[in-house]
This record gives sequence, C-alpha cells and structure tokens, in this order.
Amino acid sequence: MEYGSIEREIHIEAAPEVVYEVISTPEHLREWWPDEAELEPVPGATGVVSFGESSTPEAKVVPLTVLEADPSRRFSFRWAHNEGEVATSANSLLVTFELVPSGAGTLLRFTEAGFREKGWDAAVLEEQYREHVTGWDYFLPRLITYVARLVSTP
Repeated sequence: MEYGSIEREIHIEAAPEVVYEVISTPEHLREWWPDEAELEPVPGATGVVSFGESSTPEAKVVPLTVLEADPSRRFSFRWAHNEGEVATSANSLLVTFELVPSGAGTLLRFTEAGFREKGWDAAVLEEQYREHVTGWDYFLPRLITYVARLVSTP
C-alpha cells in the first residue's frame, strides 16, 4: 500500500464562499473537526487545533501554519510538526482544501500529504497514515452535515 497522501472529493450543497468560511475559521472548524481551534486564516499565521478536553492531559494539541488562504478557492496548512518547530515539508503534513464551484454547490478536493517525508519508520508511517485516513473519513462527512445545517438555518 502507498502511504504518500490521502485524497478525497466530496460535494457540498453550498457556495464556495460558505464552504471556505467553514474550513478556515475557528468558530466553524470546531463544529466539525477539532474540539478547539485557534488560528487566523492568513498565510504565515500559526495556530493550534486541539482534540479532547484541553484541560486534561489526554488532550492532543497540534500546531499548524497556514500556507494558503485564497477565499472561495483554496485553503492549506501544514500541521503535525513538533511544538516550537517551524513547519517544513520534512517535519509536517500538508492539508489542502481546493474548492471548485459545481452547480449550486461546491466540489471540495481534499488532500493530506507528506507522510513519507516525515522520515518515520515503516510501522509508524503505516500507523499514522491509517489513523489519518480513519480521522478524515470521520470528519469530512461531519463537514457536509454541518454545512447543510448552516445553510438551512433561517
């Protein structure tokens, strides 16, 4: 099996402008992905996403750096690098959301890449890749559901 990247395409029944807000702003992100999010959707901005109750030792706090923030078109960031390090292609994973208008909705092309570049041994690479596949297979449908609720609310 190839552990180079995770790729998904999903259709969302909302305009790219709406989808962009939902994938790039903390108040929307925490509704479908992390439990907490602190970031500015501006290239070069750094922040964190947290999974689990932040006041507990089990919480997983993950740093990220925004690379691209092109409203209604593209949002990308590097994450999963060690705290205190600058995110690079050698120490982090690259997540890209590409938004393509499709009828009255949006085709979202999702990619997470950089697993091999992290230099993990084979067992860790496989485990991390599988964890991320499982995670995105859980969270991306939540994105669709959240946007549907958002756009149907008067």
